[in-house]
Amino acid sequence: MVQSAFWAAFLLVATLVSHDVDAFSTAVAAKKVAFSKYQGLGNDFLLVDNRDAEEPILTPDESEALCDRHFGVGADGVIFAMPGRDGCDYSMRIYNSDGSEPEMCGNGIRCMAKFLQDLDGSSGAEKQYKIWTLAGTMVPTVVASGMITVDMGEPELRGPEVPTTLKPTRDDSAVIDAPMAAPLPGGKDWKVTCVSMGNPHCITFVDDLDAVDLAAVGPQFENHPVFPARVNTEFVQVLSKSHLKMKVWERGAGPTLACGTGACALHVAAVLNNLCDRKATVRQQGRCAI
Repeated sequence: MVQSAFWAAFLLVATLVSHDVDAFSTAVAAKKVAFSKYQGLGNDFLLVDNRDAEEPILTPDESEALCDRHFGVGADGVIFAMPGRDGCDYSMRIYNSDGSEPEMCGNGIRCMAKFLQDLDGSSGAEKQYKIWTLAGTMVPTVVASGMITVDMGEPELRGPEVPTTLKPTRDDSAVIDAPMAAPLPGGKDWKVTCVSMGNPHCITFVDDLDAVDLAAVGPQFENHPVFPARVNTEFVQVLSKSHLKMKVWERGAGPTLACGTGACALHVAAVLNNLCDRKATVRQQGRCAI
C-alpha cells in the first residue's frame, strides 16, 4: 500500500522457491547459481546471496537468460544482496529482465528485505535494514504483521534531474501535464507528468485504461528521445479522488504486474494535477496498494 504521496508500505506476499540452476549466456559457459524467488504484488525477482563478493556473480547476459519466462526461470529481474558500503548494512544491485541495470526498485528492495531476514534467521521479528542502492540509501522495515515498508524519500520533479528534455511547465523546472513531444507514441496526443523516485517515471492520465495498447505504446515511451536514460511509464485512470487504476511499462522489463516506485510516482503526479487526495488506493494488475 502507499501511504501519502511519498511513503511506500506494501503487503509483501513472498513466494520462496530455492534452487540450483544452470544459468546460460551466449558469452560464457554454464555455471551453477543458488537463488531464491520472491514476489511482491506479482512483481517477481530472483534473489542471489552475493554477500561474499563485491560485484554481481552473474553477468547482465546471464541474468537476462535466467529471467526468460520460456527458456529460463522467469522473473522481472535478478537482485544481488551484496556487502554494505558507505555505512550501510548491505548493498543492492539489480539487473532487469533485459540485462540493463536500474537505480533501484521499490518492490525489489522489499523482497530483498524479506530475503535478508530469511538468510539471517530473524523471520517473524521486527527488523530494519540500511541498504545502499544506486539511487541512495534505502531503509526497508519488516514489521511484526509481516508488512514491509520503505521510506521512498521525496520525489524529484525538476525535469533535467528526472531526467527529461521536455519543456518545463513551472518556474521550478517541473514537467507537469506537459504535451508529449514528437514522435508521438501511437500517433496520439499525450499529456505527461515526469517524476523521479530515484528512477525516472513518466505518468499519463487516460479516460479508458483498457483501451491502452500497452505493448504498442509502452516501448515508444520507454525509448523516446526526450528521456535520455529511458523511462518507466504509468498509464493511469482516475476512478475517484481516492481510487486510481494503473498499467505500467517498466524500463528494461516491459509490462509487469506491479511497480512500487511507479505507484508512488503516479500518486505524486495525481496530487500535482489535482486528480486525487493525498491518500488513495492504487489498483495495479497484481494487487492494490494504499
